[in-house]
Amino acid sequence: MPRTVSDMAAVALAVTDGMLHYELSVAVEIFGSDLTHIVDPWYDFTLCGSGPVHVGRFRLEPDHGFDHLAQADTVIVPGWADTDREPPAELVEAVRAAHEAGARVASLCTGAFVLGAAGLLDGRRATTHWAHTDELARRHPAATVDPDVLYVDNGDVLTSAGKAAAMDLCLHLVRLDHGSADANKIARRLVIPPHRDGGQAQFIATPLPAPGSNHPLDGLFPWALERLDQPLTVEDLARQARMSSRHLGRHFKHLTGTTPLQWLHAQRIRHAQELLETTNATVDTIAAATGMGTATTLRRHFHRSVGVPPDAYRRTFRP
Repeated sequence: MPRTVSDMAAVALAVTDGMLHYELSVAVEIFGSDLTHIVDPWYDFTLCGSGPVHVGRFRLEPDHGFDHLAQADTVIVPGWADTDREPPAELVEAVRAAHEAGARVASLCTGAFVLGAAGLLDGRRATTHWAHTDELARRHPAATVDPDVLYVDNGDVLTSAGKAAAMDLCLHLVRLDHGSADANKIARRLVIPPHRDGGQAQFIATPLPAPGSNHPLDGLFPWALERLDQPLTVEDLARQARMSSRHLGRHFKHLTGTTPLQWLHAQRIRHAQELLETTNATVDTIAAATGMGTATTLRRHFHRSVGVPPDAYRRTFRP
């Protein structure tokens, strides 16, 4: 039986060679620091591994072996550096055993690959760093991988997106266990917001197809990008590419993985992001420059695509 939230006192960090030091340090900072002056009692924190661990330039001495994970209330799995290879079997088995014993298991960044190997993502929503979501979904098709969110909470299995999102998930765990007031105190101590708006979609660059491939659409992309302020249609794009709309759609799907209008919409949003980051232009002006027409339309589509409204995005990315 899973333990109740009020029982989440013992936190074990699973460590092994090849983990990412930032995500590991986030977990240590949150759960391994003596914060009894803020919340008393605080967590009983341990490092669990099969022996001395090298993480980047650092060397760690675990307190216990992997078998101790099964005694923890919450198990944290930091980011896994080399996602091209399978994580160590002993780590995977220990994480699976801890979950079966009732532990709440949370992964930070690419630590989701360890949870996937343990079968904990099957039938659940999950996330990881946006650069690895496609691979996580390919390797674990029984999971529903969401590339846009900062973290996913399934109750006894939680996953976070990349890097700073590890802090978001750790604070979320504190919020679950001790309430918002204490989580806010911890966030204030760390000089970070207690809760960030939006998801990791706001940090993902939308790449253009590689130029110079002598593809029939090579000349179409720059032509369209110069006319984002105009109400372009599929017929306009097809006419410029000198092909039928249906033929254009097939080429677009093969080259970009999306439809002409979806690609065009993504480029309008990307251009709006650039203007918000680099200019003082008003939302009305940006709406016109990106072909969105009105500020209301831009706000609606921008919020839906990026996860935050344009004004919040500008405050985040522009001093």
